Amino acid sequence: MRRLIFLAALCILGAGSAFADDYPTHPIRLIVPFAPGGAVDPIARLIANPLGERLGKPIVIYDRGGAGGSIGMDEVAKSPPDGYTLLLDHSGMTYMPGLYRTLPFDPVKDFDGIITAVAGFYVLAVSNDLPVKSVAELIAYAKANPGKLSFASGNTAGIVGGDTLANWAGINIIHVPYTSTPPALEDIIAGRVSMMFADFTTAMPHVSAGTLRALALSRIKRSSLYPDLPTMDESGLKGFNLDAWAGLVAPAGTPPDVIAKLNGALRKIIDSPEVQQKFKNVGFEGFSSTPAELGDYIKAQLAEWQKMVKDANIQAD
Repeated sequence: MRRLIFLAALCILGAGSAFADDYPTHPIRLIVPFAPGGAVDPIARLIANPLGERLGKPIVIYDRGGAGGSIGMDEVAKSPPDGYTLLLDHSGMTYMPGLYRTLPFDPVKDFDGIITAVAGFYVLAVSNDLPVKSVAELIAYAKANPGKLSFASGNTAGIVGGDTLANWAGINIIHVPYTSTPPALEDIIAGRVSMMFADFTTAMPHVSAGTLRALALSRIKRSSLYPDLPTMDESGLKGFNLDAWAGLVAPAGTPPDVIAKLNGALRKIIDSPEVQQKFKNVGFEGFSSTPAELGDYIKAQLAEWQKMVKDANIQAD
């Protein structure tokens, strides 16, 4: 009996290796869980063509927006684990469990990590009308003018960032929700709203143009893209860390050899100077990882975001 089991296992392993050798035999779907034009959309487009060239089959991008990204994520979670449906994963997967009582998928159990692609961040941007040039000055101004300041949000990270700032600093800031970041920034530029935590790629063109003032980055470590801008942690709110990232995952159970083949091809793409520069041009820092490193990172980010959501006193829907 043991011999039969051993032989069966060898057959399965052999079949898996043969599958990986032939993979892919037809186009691969890459699901982007947002509408076209979103912050992570350029990442998919920068890696899809070179990945298709390396694998010998096209990578077809499908935008599946809705429900904060959970529709696209759920589609991939329920797809066959054969390597032909991939997800452009992002930080939303790790903050959703703290914000929603139920999700149609499990961020850890339902996906196998392939590779991390980029690191990003959010920036605390304020109206030029505010007489503040640092986080410390902002907090002091808010305490001297209770109820006068407001913060916009164009996504969940903006809500967590604003509420965390208010709770950690002990200040009163009125929340003004928006459906997306661009119109929120327009109202901050116009002076109708005081501030927001906005994704770097959307906010920094306004900062560079002088129509907005950037006070700090949301993460612990400074960015090479804007090295003179301090972090919230450096600015006195120790431990404040809203990390943004994106990578690729596959449905759980995808053959390890297929994962390894995808990882090897993607590492060569992501680590190339040409693609690294293209990532910088759209506001991201490129960095690759092993599948195991991405899996560990997702678990760490889940714990980090859930702590931030709890500290912000945000109730799950």
